[in-house]
Amino acid sequence: MPPPTPTQIARLTESLQRNVRTGEVTTAGPGYDAGRRIWNGAVSSRPGVIVRCADPAEVRAAVIAAQENGVPLTVRGGGHDWAGRSLSDGGLTIDLSGLRSVTVDAEAQVAQVSGGATAADVAAAAHRFGLTAATGSAGAVGMAGLTLGGGYGFLMGRFGLALDNLLSADVVPADGSIVTADSDREPDLFWALRGGGGNFGAVTSMRVRLHRVPTLLSGMILFPWTQLATVLAGLSDVLAENMDELTVQSGVLPGPDGKPAFFLSPTWSGDDASAGEHALARLGSLGTPLVSHVSATTAPEMLAGIDAQFPFGRHVEIRQRSVPSLTPDVREALDLAGSTLTSSYSAVSVHSLHGAATRVPLEDTAFGIRTPHLMIEVIAQWEPADSRAAEHRAWADKVNGAFEADALPGGYPNLLGPDEAAQIAHAYGPNTARLLALKQRFDPQHVFRAIPLPDPA
Repeated sequence: MPPPTPTQIARLTESLQRNVRTGEVTTAGPGYDAGRRIWNGAVSSRPGVIVRCADPAEVRAAVIAAQENGVPLTVRGGGHDWAGRSLSDGGLTIDLSGLRSVTVDAEAQVAQVSGGATAADVAAAAHRFGLTAATGSAGAVGMAGLTLGGGYGFLMGRFGLALDNLLSADVVPADGSIVTADSDREPDLFWALRGGGGNFGAVTSMRVRLHRVPTLLSGMILFPWTQLATVLAGLSDVLAENMDELTVQSGVLPGPDGKPAFFLSPTWSGDDASAGEHALARLGSLGTPLVSHVSATTAPEMLAGIDAQFPFGRHVEIRQRSVPSLTPDVREALDLAGSTLTSSYSAVSVHSLHGAATRVPLEDTAFGIRTPHLMIEVIAQWEPADSRAAEHRAWADKVNGAFEADALPGGYPNLLGPDEAAQIAHAYGPNTARLLALKQRFDPQHVFRAIPLPDPA
């Protein structure tokens, strides 16, 4: 689609101003600047119009107006997608960030989550009732975008991916209707939303299942780089045991002295606190830690810790691979990643999909892989004033290439960049044909473009 003309933008703006009474329609100024500020400060896209919607009716008006005026459309929730797909140069951005309410039914253990709420918003609301939600590992991420695309998190082994806890979604699809999708109403749309991301409409609210976890133990164990081989060998044994209650995130970080270090961030969500203490102590004994701080904690505290490490505004480039296990080649790639770090802010994060997340039948949702695996994020991150951006990106590419030898086909769509055509083609596995058929049914003009979908055959 060619860039919109000034006339198209003017007509679109007039239409929105007639139909958006509570929200805000802006093409410049503080509201506009806030709407285009997203997590990755390297993204410089400037939408022609940003509309901050106050309710589903205003979202509906925006979806219809964009199509009537031939203007491309994007939806911004948490604004955390590193590739900046919530913005479009010259197009219309529907900004849901003002819709952040979370209402908890403690008896039913269900949260009603507005479309702009973050994972931190949901965790905080649930915590007030002694409950927790299956989120990702960062709090600033929009809960809707995270959930629709997958959601690898610290409760994954016990309660599955974030999308496995989605009970229903209120959606404005391309035809401008307002529908509720769940297992009984619009079941095909509900299937597609769970893994197919925001490619089927703007989700204005969701209902998600919450959980009561009496004991949550977590923290950070940091090992010196000289112990990498020993720690990886022990970690491989722990992961092979596949305990639902124990989810371990691991990877590469710069240590306190600026040198590379290998981290373990384990989370125990089982009911037996003593068993959790034993499991976490075992991880700490895999080497001689530089830092070891593991204790009782809360979901909001855990999410806040990751947000502090990866704040809004830095420049970011991410590559992603999924591998079956800590094979020798994967261990060599992790060694390469740490040995060649170019930025004190960069990292490699390894998430272990296991337990409950693997017991959901592959055909039940659009998510493309349910076998046990490690999802690897290669995260290059630097300050805006850093002149070595090309060097940091080259590091990410080199490390990503090192993981390729043992990588599974496809990858995690929430993190795949727009140029990763070979991985995108296999990202949904056997679910690809059904997903693309439903895309054609619900959005034949491709009005919604969120996480990447394969090109139709």
